[in-house]
Amino acid sequence: MNCKEFVELVTDYFEGALPAPDVERFEHHIEDCFWCARYLEQMRVTIDSVGRIDEDSISPDAKDALLHEFRNWNAERQAS
Repeated sequence: MNCKEFVELVTDYFEGALPAPDVERFEHHIEDCFWCARYLEQMRVTIDSVGRIDEDSISPDAKDALLHEFRNWNAERQAS
């Protein structure tokens, strides 16, 4: 597993959505990669600090702005 693939799988890892062979590859990668292990820890701290945002707790304008940015990010990611 390379670092790019690792970063793409972090959310699935946290959600328990990775198949067992991918979990093994993921965990093996963080044993050998200081930077990805650090990234994973930063994500854990962020999730613990912020928690989850309830959809009803943000304004419709903020929701639209977030969706717009995500769509742009996702389109750029798929183009590369």
